[in-house]
Amino acid sequence: MDQVSPCSLSPYRYFSVEEWSKLRADTPMTLSEREIDTLKSLNDPISIEEAEAVYLPLSRLLSFHVEARDKLYAVRSRFLGSQEGSMPFIIGIAGSVAVGKSTTARILEELLARWPGHPRVSLVTTDGFLYPNAVLEAEGLMEKKGFPESYDVAALLRFLSDIKAGRQSVTSPVYSHLTYDIVPGETMTVEKPDILILEGLNVLQSRALPKDGKEVPFVSDYFDFSIYIDAEEADIRRWYIDRFMRLKETRFRDPRSYFHRYADVDDAKAREVAQGLWDRINLVNLDENIRPTRPRADLIIAKSADHSVREVALRKL
Repeated sequence: MDQVSPCSLSPYRYFSVEEWSKLRADTPMTLSEREIDTLKSLNDPISIEEAEAVYLPLSRLLSFHVEARDKLYAVRSRFLGSQEGSMPFIIGIAGSVAVGKSTTARILEELLARWPGHPRVSLVTTDGFLYPNAVLEAEGLMEKKGFPESYDVAALLRFLSDIKAGRQSVTSPVYSHLTYDIVPGETMTVEKPDILILEGLNVLQSRALPKDGKEVPFVSDYFDFSIYIDAEEADIRRWYIDRFMRLKETRFRDPRSYFHRYADVDDAKAREVAQGLWDRINLVNLDENIRPTRPRADLIIAKSADHSVREVALRKL
């Protein structure tokens, strides 16, 4: 008997960037180079060529998924004898800090909004569902900020449930990356989107299932499609430290910044601090909570050392 190749057993189909880019077909690029520059995150050197090769085909695939889901809703409505319209299509984007989740989310938000049929696209990050620093400090969780236990998962599940139920207006808390904390009393409102993109470290995280079989909802239960942004740990660590050093010269200089105390330390000390934060917090979170969720994604975007996309893996149907 012929031995089966391990690759043939993979639930994913793998594409080089060149192969993936051909799947855009004749889809026109609707973003300009200037718009790409405004959408990319600090220290994420994405080019319009890469956006066109990777994210434009992905927006085409996602648009097909939205159309197919809407048809399924129509079929189910006929079966149930109801007149329910389709509900928002939810996309989850997961991955480590500094890997480029925000850039991916913002570019997809803009590309998807320019496709006909679903012009209302909203982007929400799970940062807003972190517990306030005062709560984290009281619970001894400041060194585990970004870990699953640092989020108000119940509030996040209520938010997603309201979105999926088609509520006209749903609010979420607001997080400030300057103060590194929830903004008291401030919320953002999502007005019944056609598509919602939820971006966060642990959005694909699962928990232990109860032995009695009772219902335990996961954040990912509300997703219609999920994406994981992947890279080698050594590369992510370097990107994280480089970003910290750039922030030291910019945002950290604002007296309101949580990290203002590092603005005037010498570069060697700043790198030591960044390395310590990576080793104690972000690497542990990546190893224990984030990377283990990678196989749960519908699509994996793998990056090279220079932050460019190296490969795309799409889960087989």
